[in-house]
Amino acid sequence: MKPIRAVAVLTLAGLVLSASALHADVRSDEKSRVEFAGMLGRMVNLFGGKAAREGVLSTVAVKGDRKAVLGDANGQIIDLNEEKIYSLDLKKKTYTVVTFAELRRQMEEARKKAEEEAKKAPEAEKPAERDPNQKEVEVDFDVKDTGEKKAINGFDTHQVIMTITVREKGKTLDQSGGLVLTSDMWLAPKIAAMQEVAAFDLKYAQKLYGPMVSGVSASQMAAALATYPMLKDAMEKMRTEGAKLEGTAIQTTVTTEAVKSAEQLAQESKTAAESKPSGGGGLSGRLGGMIAKKIGPKTDDAAKPRATFMTMNTEVLKIATTVAAEDVAVPAGFKETK
Repeated sequence: MKPIRAVAVLTLAGLVLSASALHADVRSDEKSRVEFAGMLGRMVNLFGGKAAREGVLSTVAVKGDRKAVLGDANGQIIDLNEEKIYSLDLKKKTYTVVTFAELRRQMEEARKKAEEEAKKAPEAEKPAERDPNQKEVEVDFDVKDTGEKKAINGFDTHQVIMTITVREKGKTLDQSGGLVLTSDMWLAPKIAAMQEVAAFDLKYAQKLYGPMVSGVSASQMAAALATYPMLKDAMEKMRTEGAKLEGTAIQTTVTTEAVKSAEQLAQESKTAAESKPSGGGGLSGRLGGMIAKKIGPKTDDAAKPRATFMTMNTEVLKIATTVAAEDVAVPAGFKETK
């Protein structure tokens, strides 16, 4: 069975500014893009197509227990009451249906596969790992209003930067390594209708399970969580602490960094030193020096204490509060495929 793309399932902006009840209609035009670095990024770019490389323009509509996300070629309808997801091929005028239970199974299979792939990754691309005997982590939260203001798509916004740090309990980030998630948000005064999208996404997450990200497929998100287990802790913290913020996110950039431990950096420095070309005399020594100069210093993430592995950009272009029943229904004439 093909992996089901979870388009615009749960944006981080929605997690941050979630509401508790569904009672109004809302429709918005949005632009989003998710970038992965390293091995995971190459996989996403290879199989994600144009959307993975250039981003997605989409219309998001919520009415009652249904949410529709429609792009140029594909779309998705989530029904919380039926616990079903309809994936639309707008060009072929066909659709497939998957239940929440089936999607959970697919995500679990993708997670296990991603864990196996992560074990085979080159040492330089493996994430920072904490001591397996020290499973407890601590999550630090910081939010700062920078005082900066600007108009975005007709909305008056101000900048708020949220930082989530996940590290081993009892150790500093530099000592244990970990994860840093930074959300750079431009907030407009609270737009009540947009809270409905966030509330829907929160209910969907509760019914399904685990954090999902706009524009990322279930298999891609499972791969990210398998490669960087601390990501779930960071996103959960963003959901709970960020709910206290007042306003509606019009533009959001979320950057996720893996931080290597002091032990990892020391080991990598030792390995690099041992692998340097011999500087001895004679022809071999001179050739070794020439090759080293020609290649130059390594610029991969192995030599860096931090490495950005995921960046998410989300922008609200336009908002309306009128949604017709057909806006969240499978279009007439579409045929179901298995």
